Amino acid sequence: MSIAVQMCAVSVLLGALYWYGWLTFPLIPLLIWVVSRRQTAAGVEGKGRAVLITGCDTGFGQLLAKQLDGLGFRVLAGCLFPDGEGAQSLRRQCSRELKVLKLDVTLDEDVAKAKEFVEANLPPEGLWGLVNNAGISGWGEVEWNNIQVYQRYADVNLWGSIRMAQTFIPLLRQSKGCLIFMSSMSAFIHVEATSAYVITKCGIEAFSDCLRLEMKKFGVKVSLIEPGNYASATNILKLQTCEEIWNGLNDAAKRAYSQEYIQLSVDSVQKAMKGGACNPMEVTNTIIEALVSPNPKARYLVVSMVERIVIFLCVHFPAWFTDAFFLLCRRCTKPWWLLK
Repeated sequence: MSIAVQMCAVSVLLGALYWYGWLTFPLIPLLIWVVSRRQTAAGVEGKGRAVLITGCDTGFGQLLAKQLDGLGFRVLAGCLFPDGEGAQSLRRQCSRELKVLKLDVTLDEDVAKAKEFVEANLPPEGLWGLVNNAGISGWGEVEWNNIQVYQRYADVNLWGSIRMAQTFIPLLRQSKGCLIFMSSMSAFIHVEATSAYVITKCGIEAFSDCLRLEMKKFGVKVSLIEPGNYASATNILKLQTCEEIWNGLNDAAKRAYSQEYIQLSVDSVQKAMKGGACNPMEVTNTIIEALVSPNPKARYLVVSMVERIVIFLCVHFPAWFTDAFFLLCRRCTKPWWLLK
């Protein structure tokens, strides 16, 4: 079903609902069916197409590179450390078609050189996809972090993705390819000790929404991948010890927080990491779906049922309710009386 037909059908059904009210409620299932229908077309084949992936040293990026190489794509794997173990693993386990390149998404010079490398190694069908996977994660209450920490997260997770998109859009426009951005359930769930990470994911969501509309006129697809808690599967979250956090606090923060409180925070994060999903292929398979689909979704939410419920609460319930919910969760794990 074409987009034009879908739009006409939706307009007629909405008009009927507006003019005839509850008499047309039986049409609601039909409306949902019309909106959810997608054009049936063959999936994109990998042979002759290139995909550039950032952050292939470890985690989702490395696994995705191996999977796409197995599907016949020419994978251009951006690694922060091109001579490191992650890059060497890709060279050993993948075909000769896979190319490793040095890529620090925070550096204009690296990204410019990456474009030259990509242009020199493109197959006949050109650059089909850019997967902005490179990212860092961490935690800590606002008073525990300095402004440099916030800048570092933004440089990698947000500005790095934007820098890559701006650089490679011309190549993707030629192939009518697709842009994939790695977001997170943290774009919807905003809780204490996650602000440095959360603001970058909210930013990438907004950027992707704007870019998706801009790219439609060129036939370039833009999708967001929104994983849940896969920290234990990717080792993206680097934990500080209680002592490291305490030693980094200024005098005012030390007067406000106790070491017992900080230790309970560390224990709480460790417990959350261990309770996360353990199969990263759930995420990489979703990325592949977005890359090969003729009509990819704008968003792919890859979360557990519990995470989905919490997201629903955060999106649809009033702030007083979600504040009370998260405060209750906090007091169950980090008693407020340990604050000084």
